[in-house]
Amino acid sequence: MDLLDVGHESGEEAVVVQVKGDVDSSTADHLRDHLTAALDVATTHPKRLVVVDLQAVNFFGSAGLNAVLDCHESGRAVGTVVRLVADHPQVLQPIRVTELDRIFAIYPTVSDALQR
Repeated sequence: MDLLDVGHESGEEAVVVQVKGDVDSSTADHLRDHLTAALDVATTHPKRLVVVDLQAVNFFGSAGLNAVLDCHESGRAVGTVVRLVADHPQVLQPIRVTELDRIFAIYPTVSDALQR
């Protein structure tokens, strides 16, 4: 069984990355690959928006934080906005402890992230 399932798709409002499972040092490269691919798609998307849905993540370690931070910084460098969706402590706690909540735009649902 895979510890992490990641997929991305381009919709009308954004490129959405769905993440499910554990994000740690053994799975972060898989996440990073999808985030990079999503950013590539977003460069030609009219909204230039990537939404990373972390609602189904069970564990979010430092490697995951770094992957999402790299995505955020890469997006910012090319004019693409990256928003996170998280609504539970497994994801929010590491973000808050590292004070990355000062950097990331975090929303409770994908719908909220798309409407801002």
